[in-house]
Amino acid sequence: MKNLLKQREIVSIIFIIGLFVVVGLFNPQFLALENIFQIVNNSAVYAMVALGMCFVLFTGEIDVSIGAIVGLTAAITGKMLNGGASIFSVFIVAIIVGMVIGIINALGIVLFKIPSIIMTLGMMGIIRGFQYIYTNGQWLQDFPNEFLNISQETIGGTFGYVFASALVIAILLYFFTKKTMVGKSFKAVGDNIDGARLIGIPVERIKFLSYIICGSFAAIGGVLYASRIGFVTPTDGTGYEMTAIAACVIGGIALEGGQGSTFGAIIGSILMTSISSILVFLNFPSTFNNTITGGILIAIVVIGAISNQRTQENIRKERLRVRVEQGGE
Repeated sequence: MKNLLKQREIVSIIFIIGLFVVVGLFNPQFLALENIFQIVNNSAVYAMVALGMCFVLFTGEIDVSIGAIVGLTAAITGKMLNGGASIFSVFIVAIIVGMVIGIINALGIVLFKIPSIIMTLGMMGIIRGFQYIYTNGQWLQDFPNEFLNISQETIGGTFGYVFASALVIAILLYFFTKKTMVGKSFKAVGDNIDGARLIGIPVERIKFLSYIICGSFAAIGGVLYASRIGFVTPTDGTGYEMTAIAACVIGGIALEGGQGSTFGAIIGSILMTSISSILVFLNFPSTFNNTITGGILIAIVVIGAISNQRTQENIRKERLRVRVEQGGE
């Protein structure tokens, strides 16, 4: 299974390259370096949100409230900036809000044993309603140029600082999940929760931490979203949960938990953004985005399930063969 997931990351990279080449044949401007860098940089917000989602998926849980967190923290960002707040304070408040929502999700899931899909779906509805009330159904705009420049600044006209930051964070989190006991615990819980308990891993605390991390990164994504778009609407953030989950799964993170890496989230985010950009270049309606995202997600899950089933069958056959040989002796 691990080899499959590693292959999925490679396949995703190859698929991205293939998409660019095919579309480039129809429209050579699509292969311009400026456009490629723009696509990569546009994936930064998705990547930041997906990085947080990784940790929840690692534990075998899910969080569909992250899109609502993105929308709410974007709205909070707009309100605070219009009120004269500093950019630093905006980030701090947004992260605190994301952490609080993550804690509420974790309390319901860990303490009251509510299934994660139900708990986070309910929270999504609550947050959406509060977002509309908070904004009074109005758009928020006229943000300071200093704030808007956060998502516009690039490194010598190449990668944006936001994407570069997401990449650096992904690298740091990769080593965190590979080299530290706490980091390894996330996948251990998702891989075998009973086994994790037997070796002394505090399963409940790890799940708590995963939702706090997820909420925090979604909140950061909300602030960056407001910076990139330049305005905030009462419905912003809608669909981000599906895109983030799809990005993680496409990048090799297993929905059943215990597998994948933070690099996969970055790769998957770039692929999802590439698909959106390609649809624009080919003059397809934007409504096709959700259709294609859902289709890709279902296809990946089905392929993973079939592969996992075959792996289990091979394991059973191997065990049976060994028993037969031992019995023959």
